Amino acid sequence: MTELDTSRHGHAPRTEKDREGNGHAIETLKVCITAEEAYPALERAFLDAKDHITCSFRIFDLRTHLHSDEARRIGETWFDLFAHCLDRGVSIRLVITDFDPVAAPELHRKTCRTRRQVCAVRELAQPGCQLEFIASLHDAKVGPLPCFFFRPLVNRKLRELRESWAALAEGDRLPFLAELPRLEGIVEPCNETGTLKTYPGRVTLFPATHHQKVAVFDDRLLSIGGLDVNDRRYDTKRHDRPSARTWHDVQVFCTGPVVAAARAHLDSFLDGTAGKARPPEVNPALLRTLSRPRLRNFARVAPITVCNELRQQHFNNAEQAETLIYLETQFLRHIPLARALARRARACPSLKLILILPAAPEDVAFDPHYGLDARYGEHLQLRCLTMLHRAFGPDRFLVTSPVQPRYRKSDGRDTLHDAPLIYVHSKVSIFDDKSAILSSANLNGRSLCWDTEAGVHITRPEQVETLRQHCMGHWLPKHLEKRDAYLAPETAFDHWRRLIDDNSTLPPHARSGFLVRYDFRRRTRSRAALAGILRRNRLKRRVTRQRQNPWRSHPGGKYRASPARKPSPEWR
Repeated sequence: MTELDTSRHGHAPRTEKDREGNGHAIETLKVCITAEEAYPALERAFLDAKDHITCSFRIFDLRTHLHSDEARRIGETWFDLFAHCLDRGVSIRLVITDFDPVAAPELHRKTCRTRRQVCAVRELAQPGCQLEFIASLHDAKVGPLPCFFFRPLVNRKLRELRESWAALAEGDRLPFLAELPRLEGIVEPCNETGTLKTYPGRVTLFPATHHQKVAVFDDRLLSIGGLDVNDRRYDTKRHDRPSARTWHDVQVFCTGPVVAAARAHLDSFLDGTAGKARPPEVNPALLRTLSRPRLRNFARVAPITVCNELRQQHFNNAEQAETLIYLETQFLRHIPLARALARRARACPSLKLILILPAAPEDVAFDPHYGLDARYGEHLQLRCLTMLHRAFGPDRFLVTSPVQPRYRKSDGRDTLHDAPLIYVHSKVSIFDDKSAILSSANLNGRSLCWDTEAGVHITRPEQVETLRQHCMGHWLPKHLEKRDAYLAPETAFDHWRRLIDDNSTLPPHARSGFLVRYDFRRRTRSRAALAGILRRNRLKRRVTRQRQNPWRSHPGGKYRASPARKPSPEWR
């Protein structure tokens, strides 16, 4: 994938002067680890708002329970908190994501439920309350030609809808369709046969989504990170819930000029992603990913990227790193970023990389019937990890996953080293002691090129240190000798490697902290399920080599392809 040229879409790449000028854009920074810390802080921000609140989330369920003492004096759920804020005269603008009704019907249903909850809040609040609600589906669409090739996937999704319809009682079928309004014209109940008719030719696929989690309070306080609002995302710092209910995330609260930049982004991103306006220039401390529909997309899947600040800043920071890069992410699947990190590893022999990933993606760990898309994602991640391992070597590259300190044996992907996994959803990148990025963006092509994302670029050394202390320190045991050595960029890698190697050999109850070695063998088995795709990719590469040098010969005078390089045994 080539570097994206955003300047021709009205958003010029930021200069070095711009990047250096954001040191005081974030005046104060509060780091919250997991919803145990973030939800009470978010509730207090709503309670402290005097005039207006503007926010955009992927998922926002007003049935989510409140957790702060101040908010619980008002009621038990976010429904009560919204009603209280509106009655105080605070105006609220809430934008949440709507979803492709065929590819993601359950998420589309959640959006419609939130819409009904907001209507109920508006009716119960005092007359004249100011509550604006927008459920926004990204405007980009898949072209007709790719839709034709995606027809087997569409047919499978529609078959699942028909099966869900058939399993419902007679009285539950109409409410089922009422919760999926975007399916109108695609499905149709047949009263004569009692079945659900589907029309795959009428399906339009939507490749991108709004994935950001941002809130601005009175233009003075910004909440930003990877955390949406529902009970599924609530977890404690002890991670002592059932494995399928764990959710590690990071959210920050900021003040300073970055707040005005976030407000400008929230006011304009819907027009920008619809192609109606160019993204505004904002303070460089705010990083974004924005895309818009293609005007001619007959044969295209991807939208046009109009703003890739998150991607570009990761590249810039990687090129300047010298000692330690710390990445905490849900996915690492962006091949260009892996190549950039690998180039920097070869150019800077002192650079080391610590990478924290979930032991398995959520749909793979807890759904035994995950599909080809999940396997392909695992294939991309294994390619990135293999590339990094070859560049850094085992002495400078450490991949680790968190698990609970209790024993559980399982043949599935929901355990690692005989312990239940802790699901990682955070998106944190720390480069030496110079800079850090915290955002809603995963390190994959969707988040860095297609989806609507937002994050902050932290450059003040004391704030970078605060973020490192909270994020890296969370995984370590509380009572640890020489704790500072585990957090300093110059010494952290060696201490972490010894700790993680020890944990990987000890029983779960005897481990120190949460981290163990990431297991590559399971990913290799998932990769084998993609044999057809991989064979096709190998064939393409072989044809390309033959075209470049078609008459490579050996003493017999016949063409002989050069043998493929074999991966090291550790990665097989």
